[in-house]
Amino acid sequence: MKKIVVLSGAGISAESGISTFRDSDGLWENHNVEDVASIDGWYRNPELIIDFYNERRAQLEHCEPNDAHKLVAKLEEKYDVTVVTQNVDNLHERGGSSKIIHLHGELTKACNERKTEVFDIGYAPMKYGERAKDGSLLRPFIVWFGEAVPLLEDAAREVQQADILIIIGTSLAVYPAAGLLYYAPEDAEIYVIDPKQPGAISRRVTYITEKATVGMKQLAEKLDVLP
Repeated sequence: MKKIVVLSGAGISAESGISTFRDSDGLWENHNVEDVASIDGWYRNPELIIDFYNERRAQLEHCEPNDAHKLVAKLEEKYDVTVVTQNVDNLHERGGSSKIIHLHGELTKACNERKTEVFDIGYAPMKYGERAKDGSLLRPFIVWFGEAVPLLEDAAREVQQADILIIIGTSLAVYPAAGLLYYAPEDAEIYVIDPKQPGAISRRVTYITEKATVGMKQLAEKLDVLP
């Protein structure tokens, strides 16, 4: 059974109604990204960040996985599949994928400030001032700008074993995650699904310049997982 690693970004969830910030001048839902997606922003105004992610969690509850998420899951019928996602939503899980590495955390979880205690909270709102057992403020379980990406090494190990690497819905502009491409073996097949071709890549890749649902359908047909 060949091994597929799927590296997904915001573009795969955009068709489900999950907003992105990369295409809107650094604003995310009318907030500066530095204010709501950085560790400095947390220290400046944790209440703002908790409210912001409460809104994202409430939005997520009413979003559904789209055909791209479902087709990624369908690959498991014929391949050993690991999804490495930069997204904090749970649409890959709800779409049926069974092995997922969330590089940037999970919206439906909370943690203490050191991230040594992690709690499933579903879609419930967090309250500013709630504290963990160690006395620190509870915070969203998100990896913000300015923080280490603790699962990056796990993701790199998966990519190193890939026969096929599928990059879908990411501009390959956010490091260190964007560097994962270069861990793929020299003989791995690499597919990039995105309406816009990313900048120069020093690897041989096949581009599918379509939105995630259309591109993933084309690739699923090529990989023989559609009737």
